[in-house]
Amino acid sequence: MFRISQYMQELVNPTPVVERRSPPGPVVIWNLIRRCNLTCKHCYSISADIDFKGELNTEEVFTVMDDLKTFGVPVLILSGGEPLLRPDIFDISRRAKDMGFYVGLSSNGTLIDAGNIEAIADVGYDYVGISIDGNKKTHDLFRRKDGAFDASMAGIRLCRDRDIKVGLRFTMTEDNADELPDMLQLMTDEGVNKFYLSHLNYAGRGNRNRDSDVQLNITRHAMDLLFETALLHAQRGDDLEFVTGNNDADGVYLLQWVMQHYPEKADHIAAKLRQWGGNSSGVNIANIDNLGEVHPDTFWWHYDLGNVRQRPFSEIWMDTSDPIMKGLKAVPRLIKGRCGECRYFDICGGNTRVRAMQLTGDPWAEDPACYLTDEEIRPINRAEVSDVPQHRTSVL
Repeated sequence: MFRISQYMQELVNPTPVVERRSPPGPVVIWNLIRRCNLTCKHCYSISADIDFKGELNTEEVFTVMDDLKTFGVPVLILSGGEPLLRPDIFDISRRAKDMGFYVGLSSNGTLIDAGNIEAIADVGYDYVGISIDGNKKTHDLFRRKDGAFDASMAGIRLCRDRDIKVGLRFTMTEDNADELPDMLQLMTDEGVNKFYLSHLNYAGRGNRNRDSDVQLNITRHAMDLLFETALLHAQRGDDLEFVTGNNDADGVYLLQWVMQHYPEKADHIAAKLRQWGGNSSGVNIANIDNLGEVHPDTFWWHYDLGNVRQRPFSEIWMDTSDPIMKGLKAVPRLIKGRCGECRYFDICGGNTRVRAMQLTGDPWAEDPACYLTDEEIRPINRAEVSDVPQHRTSVL
């Protein structure tokens, strides 16, 4: 996740650059259930409104949670499918909160209603993320269900009115990119706390629909709009968050945007971006699916690292005998092509490996969704005098 608002705050009120501290354990995105009441076009888990056999039961989930806590995992994002279809979701959520995890709920929002909003509020979720894919017609088309937009917006409003931190998640494709300004306005109009733009990743139905991925110049225009919007709110002192996911080139593009508009602050932002270090799949981001299989992140469902029924997550996660995990945890990662030669490698970290695997079969090939030009990322000549970061100082 790339936290745009954090860097805009650095433009407005710079803070000292300190040594980066890695979290004790990864953020775990946990797909507790695969069943969903929707069949969205870009679903990475290819969910459906049926029961899937072999899912972890409540006691098994609790056992895994104990291991995660001991291992130092700070954050659990409870997802699906649609997690609210799991009968024990509130038991799991309350136990996670009692154990001291930061607990997020990732929902399509259609099942949040007057009948369960008090239970949702009582859990005390730190964050509830709800997906909105555009205006009413577009959203219902993406979600393949008439009335989905109205139901999701009703869920957002119920959370907002109970003072639950709620965020709007927007997965951008070529089909809905022109509605991004409307979504940012919707966030403001509805009093939503957070906006998360997800770049389409090539997994699940997202892989089958990758021909709808946004053209690179459209992505740049979208990022410009997000930067301008986030900076405006930072200057106003608004407590709003703007973040992106699934394309770590966003950090490099932000640095170039700062160089253009605020060149006197570029060195400071570059230092802060080096601290971030880009992609952290297999390092600071993890996924457990509904069957207990562990993956480097949520878009690696085709690649299993091990099952928590056979081995503890803590053991699976540290096992670098697996070639993918060995490569993801390498410092620096050995990436080919444009990514490996990029002058900003220590900011981006080689971007999203699963896209390279889906398109080329090679997880270490260059990321096909990098929207920076060859000229923008070309290696530095020794004769050049440049303030940009040194190549491959740090990846993780």
